[in-house]
Amino acid sequence: MADIVLIRHGQASFGAADYDRLSAIGEEQSRRLGRWFRQTGQSPDAIATGSLRRHLRTAELCMEAAGLDATRIALAGLDEMDHEEVLARHRPDLAAPGALAAEMMHADDPHRAFQRLYLDAVTRWVCGKFDSDYTRSWNTFRTDVMQALQELAALDAGTVWVFTSGGPIAVIANALVGAPVEQTFALAWPLVNTSITRISADAKRSRLISYNGWPHLEAAGEADLITHR
Repeated sequence: MADIVLIRHGQASFGAADYDRLSAIGEEQSRRLGRWFRQTGQSPDAIATGSLRRHLRTAELCMEAAGLDATRIALAGLDEMDHEEVLARHRPDLAAPGALAAEMMHADDPHRAFQRLYLDAVTRWVCGKFDSDYTRSWNTFRTDVMQALQELAALDAGTVWVFTSGGPIAVIANALVGAPVEQTFALAWPLVNTSITRISADAKRSRLISYNGWPHLEAAGEADLITHR
């Protein structure tokens, strides 16, 4: 059985023109994770990532802090959904550059306002009634993620660290606990940046061992390091 460790990327740059880069907090979270792996004597036989910069940078900083190197593979099924397109199809008026940031600036609580907007946009995407509106439909996204899990399980590696996003982690966790598919993103919203979800898998079966742990951040005792976006 392979030990597959799903790692959500560090905090990205919410509200910035380029979301797909780690914030200063995200970089520190990634280093803390690497140091915790080193202190607890953990190491991977292989590393898998999506193609997004926040995945790659989280992996880079984590591995540097852990003092480790390992074979790396990239799997497209580990990439997050295109949140910009999902939002734009729900609210076409926010598709123009800077429109979303401008709207959030006028909200009393930008993070809460964005969460409500994002939830509504994802609900539209997942419902299946508007699949033709999207470059990558919900069903295609979910199929790609589950294919990536099969590829990870088939690797000749005892332990694989997987640097990915909340969407793929939620899809996998939802499938392994047998929850209704339409409730998938209820498992995405609580995910902490650089949290760890463990899967035990082989070619025939995968099991969820633990979900959304962040012992490396709890040990720091700094509330600012525990983020969800």
